[in-house]
Amino acid sequence: MLDPNISRYIWTHTKRQQLWVLMIVALSMIPYFLSLNLPKQIVNGPIQGDGFADPAAVQTFMQIAFDLPILGTVTLFDGIQLDRLNTLFALSGVFLLLVIVNGLFKYYINTYKGRLGERLLRRIRFTLVDHILRFPPATFKRLKGAEISSMVKDEVEPLGGFTGDAFVAPALLGGQAIMALVFIFVQSIPLGLITAALVGVQAFIIPRMRRRLLVLGRERQLTARELAGRVSEIVDGIHTIHSYDTSNFERADISSRLGQIYKIRFDIYQWKFLVKFLNNFLASVTPFLFYSIGGYLALQGQLDIGQLVAVIGAYKDLPGPLKELIDWDQNRQDVQIKYNLVIGQFAVDGLLEPEIQAVSAERAEGKMSGPLAAVNLGVTDDTGAVGLDRVNFTLMPGETVAIIGNAGSGADILAEALARIVWPTQGQINAGSADLHSLPESISGRSITYAGTDAYFFFGTVRDNLLYGLKHAPITDRVIEGAALTQRQWERREAVWAGNPEFDIHSDWIDFEHQGAADQAALMPSVYAALDAVALTRDMFDLALRSHVNLAEHGDLAAKTVEMRRVLRDALTKADLNRLIEPFEPGTYNTEATVIENLLFGNARTPELMAGAIINNPYFLSVLKQLGLADTLFSMGTEIARNAIELFSDLPPDHPFFQQLTFMKSDDIPVYAMLLKKMDKNSSNITDSDRTMMIRLSFDYIEPRHRFGLLSSELMAQIVAFRTAFNEGLPANLKDAIEFYDPEQYMVSGTLLDNMLCGRISQKYRDGVERIYAVAGGVLRELGIYDTLLSIGLDFHIGAGGKRLTSVQRQKLALARALIRRSDYYLFNRPLSALDTRTQEQVLIAALKYLRKEGRTPAVAWVISNAKFAQLFDRVAVFERGRLVEDGSHAELLQKNGIFKELMSA
Repeated sequence: MLDPNISRYIWTHTKRQQLWVLMIVALSMIPYFLSLNLPKQIVNGPIQGDGFADPAAVQTFMQIAFDLPILGTVTLFDGIQLDRLNTLFALSGVFLLLVIVNGLFKYYINTYKGRLGERLLRRIRFTLVDHILRFPPATFKRLKGAEISSMVKDEVEPLGGFTGDAFVAPALLGGQAIMALVFIFVQSIPLGLITAALVGVQAFIIPRMRRRLLVLGRERQLTARELAGRVSEIVDGIHTIHSYDTSNFERADISSRLGQIYKIRFDIYQWKFLVKFLNNFLASVTPFLFYSIGGYLALQGQLDIGQLVAVIGAYKDLPGPLKELIDWDQNRQDVQIKYNLVIGQFAVDGLLEPEIQAVSAERAEGKMSGPLAAVNLGVTDDTGAVGLDRVNFTLMPGETVAIIGNAGSGADILAEALARIVWPTQGQINAGSADLHSLPESISGRSITYAGTDAYFFFGTVRDNLLYGLKHAPITDRVIEGAALTQRQWERREAVWAGNPEFDIHSDWIDFEHQGAADQAALMPSVYAALDAVALTRDMFDLALRSHVNLAEHGDLAAKTVEMRRVLRDALTKADLNRLIEPFEPGTYNTEATVIENLLFGNARTPELMAGAIINNPYFLSVLKQLGLADTLFSMGTEIARNAIELFSDLPPDHPFFQQLTFMKSDDIPVYAMLLKKMDKNSSNITDSDRTMMIRLSFDYIEPRHRFGLLSSELMAQIVAFRTAFNEGLPANLKDAIEFYDPEQYMVSGTLLDNMLCGRISQKYRDGVERIYAVAGGVLRELGIYDTLLSIGLDFHIGAGGKRLTSVQRQKLALARALIRRSDYYLFNRPLSALDTRTQEQVLIAALKYLRKEGRTPAVAWVISNAKFAQLFDRVAVFERGRLVEDGSHAELLQKNGIFKELMSA
């Protein structure tokens, strides 16, 4: 646990470093004191002539001698004799040297403090995340992820800055202030008393005034944390907000919270600058007293000019350390408050012991040889609702069990309890003779695999998330040398200093041998088989085809894709589907492509030539006008607008017909209706922006799809002629802005599907995409790039929480991630609820078959959504109202007139 006292926590973990830097601080006081005294010697000596009675007088400079007991005077260096001018230069040089030495001391101390602070900040953040990983499951029901992440990221940030100052700052600043004050007393006791009195007032009043700032700072931190949590809720619940039209309620809530934060921050500013005003005023009074009283003492002969100059110089060094010392005390209290707020959130009962999550590279298979059994198991949530009531359930090794129950029956909770996702409030779960919750996660977390309805996916690719469940411990270290080895040694050293583990994230974390493979490449066939089992292969194939491929990683793919075009068309011809794809051919209009695609005959690489913006490009517009296409496309756009308004203006915005309008949204219809009225009323009032709107409307028109009869053979010929004129006169700045279609070349700017087709799928076939996929699969295998495409699909980035995937794809991916793990027990908690019944059955059968391959016989408990699936399992357990009401084979339960029979008949 974190120590509740921030200073003690810092000292515990940085004691050696703190002692070292404190010693450096003590040494720095010597040149600092010498630099205070040197101005007096310069003013009184060579400047005012003290000791230089005549022009030929000299003084000894830099004599080094000591008076020691018994030995008497010991002289190490006799010094050198200098006249008045040379003494001035010599003393000034010493002063400059002391300035440099003092600066180097400060540089070293500040740098060392910074490193010290960053190391401890790293330690604190790691400790907090370590605590999150050890929280009991029920804790997360009360936490907001944004608030916790805000604490780890932002609220502990000041702790790192304070670490270096915790002991060094009071020692350094206090030492400098004391040295300056002692020096002033040595020069003049009256001036020393004045300085001490004003310093005492500052030290007494300012810290007490700043206490209000601490209270306001704590309120600011709490309100800012609550704001972060509320914003996170808005992001997570954005669909609900839009669905229920509560966006303005959320705006009101955020406005109220921001107003509260504004008030607190404004109060902080007011109070802070009041304190600053008083502090500056007291600091400015002292020079006034020095000049007046010190000047009086100098005139009375009680103080020489050198002493007065030295006192004023010493005082200039006093307010800085003193002010910083006061700031340090305020910062200490502020940091202590923030520290207490943070550790208060992480002080959770039932925290897992570190030994439970200790890293282990040992294999867990076979270590849970006994049955997985719930004994008098009871689960109650924090509201008192009973989820399970004295349940006794046993899952034997190698057994398959179907668990059945409606919502609230307890079937789901049993699966979660067996997977340690929910902790028992009564009874226990045994793994053989051991309590499951006493086993380290290196055994339970590898021997038991769980997949439920709501699986979480981390920010990354499909491959990252699919293999995530195999990364338990670093198996083999990287073979590195040279600069990489030096960097790795530095990383390990810094990790040890910061109390972090030394693990290398880039090591092999997958035990490939345990998975029956030599490396990741050898593991992929098993992964692909899991994708087949959950019917996800087609989705990966589709993601790959719609991806932009990095040819640097797949060097031979470009040539094979170009070859694929020919082979695919030959295969389609043999299947009498040769008209399924209309290819892009130079000199021909592609009727299945949009008007803009036919105009450019290529893909735009820069935003200024994209479909929405290209109409504003001067060169493009000039060629349109030169060939007379500007007026033609304007007329075409006008007809499109009239047809669309006539057909769809009376339909509701959510009507499915609007999905066919690629050129216009439902919100655009009123806009174009007003524009048409304006044109019909007075065509001479049409502006350039009106013409641009109409021309842009024609760009997305596809005759076979929209069927307005607007593309004549003459117009198509004009558009083809435009290509040649546009390409021939292309200015230098646009030479690389378009990648033109070439049947013999791979288009880097196009997706893999675009390159495979080099054309568009005909609208005449309703199932055209399905037919192409059916033929393409065999062609891809023939060319040897089928696995390459699947690998590209696995590299698809799924976004935050896997939100770029559909709910069905997420459930399939979660099940595939579970299947590829080699465990003794598999717990599936309605993992396919988003799929239709027929697909669920197919996937369930395939998944059970996958788990039985290579002679493996793991135990499987599956919470099924349909009672008819129970016949696929050795045993059936039926739950109702938190209790196990029936348990037996499928045939045995059918003979009884119980709940299972009712569920089967339903």
